[in-house]
Amino acid sequence: MRDSDAACELTILMPCLNEAETLGICVGKAQAFLKSSGISGEVLIADNGSNDGSQEIATKLGARVVPVAARGYGSALRAGIAAARGTYVIMGDSDDSYDFSALSGFVERLRAGDQLVMGNRFKGEVKPGAMPPLHRYLGNPVLTAIGRLFFRSPCGDFHCGLRGFDRQAIIGLDLQSPGMEFASEMVVKATLNQLRIAEVPITLYPDGRSRPPHLRSWRDGWRHLRFLLLFSPRWLFLYPGLLLMALGVAGMAWLLPEARRVGNVTFDVHTLYYTALAAVVGYQSVQFWLFATYYSIGEGLRRPSKRFARLIEILTLEIGLLGGAVLLTGGLALGGYAFGAWEQRDFGALTSPLTLRFVIASGTMILIGLQTIYGAFFMNVLAIRASRS
Repeated sequence: MRDSDAACELTILMPCLNEAETLGICVGKAQAFLKSSGISGEVLIADNGSNDGSQEIATKLGARVVPVAARGYGSALRAGIAAARGTYVIMGDSDDSYDFSALSGFVERLRAGDQLVMGNRFKGEVKPGAMPPLHRYLGNPVLTAIGRLFFRSPCGDFHCGLRGFDRQAIIGLDLQSPGMEFASEMVVKATLNQLRIAEVPITLYPDGRSRPPHLRSWRDGWRHLRFLLLFSPRWLFLYPGLLLMALGVAGMAWLLPEARRVGNVTFDVHTLYYTALAAVVGYQSVQFWLFATYYSIGEGLRRPSKRFARLIEILTLEIGLLGGAVLLTGGLALGGYAFGAWEQRDFGALTSPLTLRFVIASGTMILIGLQTIYGAFFMNVLAIRASRS
C-alpha cells in the first residue's frame, strides 16, 4: 500500500452506467463534502461500460475511474470496493437521487465503530416523485419486513442505495451477487456475521436523469426475494416442512384405523395416501434445512447457533443409521403383513381398504427410513467439509 493510500480515510463510491446527465453533479457534491469536512478521501467511479462519455466527465472533475467489464450493479460495486483506498466507503447511486454533500451522519457512525451504516429513507424524507408508489408502499416495505423477520436484521430500509461501511469488514463477507440483490446480500451477511449495524435518516430526491432507471421492479424484486429465501433455510425449508409433517402425521394417525366421515364427506385410503405424501415431503424439507444450514456454516456464510450445534452433536451418523433402520424394519414388517393378506387371497385382487392402509403406511416408513439412512451419510460428508473449513 502506498503512503497516499494509507492516508485516505474515506472513499465515496458510485456505480455508473451511462450517467452523463447526473454524474458531474454527484461528483461535485462528493468532492465538496470532502473539502468542507476536511476528510482525506477520494471519489471513485466504478464504470460498468458507459458509452456516453461518463468516464471523461468523472476524470475531468478529478474522480478516479475503475472500469468494470462484468455487467451488473453488484459486479460494479464489488470491483469498486476492491479498488477503494479508503478505510471507510460510502456508496450511492450516481443519478442525483442521493445528496453526497450530506454524509456527515455516516462518517460519525463509522468513526464511532459501526461497520455498516445504512441510510433510511423512511425515517428521513422521500421527496414527491422520488420513489414510485409500487416501491414505496409494496416492494420496499414487504421485502424489508421479510428480511427483518428472516434474519432479525435491525435495518428498516433494506434497499437504500446510500450506505457506508468499514471496507475490510465488508470485504470479509465475500459478497458475490452480480445484480441488484447485492444490496440485500450485504445487509443479510452483515447481520448473520454480527457486524455492528446502524442507520441514519436520509432524504431521497427524484432521479435527475431523463431516461428510465436501470431497475426493473418485478424482475429485481423477485431477485431480492429469491436471495432472502435462499439465505434463510428455516423459512424456505424448516417451517414449511414441519407444518407438512405435522399435518401428514396427524392425518395418517386419524385415518389409519378406519375411514372417517365428516358431515357428508368420507375420508378413506385416498386421503390417507395424500397425508402420507405430506409427511414424506415435509420430512424431506426438514432434511434440506439441515443440509443447507450445515453447508452454509461449513462455507463460512453464517455462524452456527448454540442450538444448532447441540442438534448436530446429537444427530451423529450412528443415530441416523439406527433411526433409519428402525423405520425401515417397521415398514418392512407392515409390508410383510400386507403380503400375507395378499397370499391368503392367492395373490388375487386386494379389495380390503385395511390392507391398503398397511401398504401406504409400510411404503411411508420404508421411504422415510431410507431417506434417514442416506441423509445421515450425507451429513457426515458435510461434517468433513465443515471441519476442513
